[in-house]
Amino acid sequence: MSGHSKWHNIRLRKGAQDAKRGNLFTKLAKEIIMAAKNGGGNPDSNLKLKLAIQKARENSMPADNIKRSVQRGTGEIEGAVFEDITYEGYGPGGVAVLVEVATDNKNRTVANIRNIFTKNGGNMGESGSVSYRFRPVGLITVSRTATDEDTLYGVVLDAGAEDVRTDDEEVFEIVSLPEDFASVREAIEAANIPILDASYTKEPTDTVQLDEKHAAQMLRLIERMEDDDDVQNVHANFEMTDEVMEAASR
Repeated sequence: MSGHSKWHNIRLRKGAQDAKRGNLFTKLAKEIIMAAKNGGGNPDSNLKLKLAIQKARENSMPADNIKRSVQRGTGEIEGAVFEDITYEGYGPGGVAVLVEVATDNKNRTVANIRNIFTKNGGNMGESGSVSYRFRPVGLITVSRTATDEDTLYGVVLDAGAEDVRTDDEEVFEIVSLPEDFASVREAIEAANIPILDASYTKEPTDTVQLDEKHAAQMLRLIERMEDDDDVQNVHANFEMTDEVMEAASR
């Protein structure tokens, strides 16, 4: 499991986003808007929209907010026009970083992203400088208390999953190609196995091992990025030991 994936799971378990509910709702709304804009307003035929709506509901986003976000995406009601952009760069220790944003002001956003990189031991890169080091996947997380390894393997591999990762002591991670993501999620739900998190994401094809100093800087960089309202997702290719993770997270 990549260090960033492990860090993400720790934040899920701690409920770190709960303290930033307003920020979280802003990001969820943008995700719905962009999904509706790019694929239409019907979640039955737009898998990304369906997933975005499910995530919003799981995070207690009001139904009216969800409806308005869909309508803004389809143009039924007026609102800011957002654009999907991915910025690339390097974090501390040479870590490759992808920052996915949804913005209505590119000048503001690129200045903010560059500033966060610079102030946290990194630097912006050119388009294409690190994106080749990642691949798109579907990633689903379930608690180890919800099922056992053999049962989960039987459910998800038959549905098209690529792998089940078992190196985290508290969760299983199910990885699939993007085109198999929906069938894998449906199989897990049909087996009545609760899902902690499910998303399309980018997975590194190579990793950089960080020491404690660079790890602390890297985690701080990710947190600063995720705190920005324009940032939707951050992907990075770092690894760190549990001991370094614990020390860096203090």
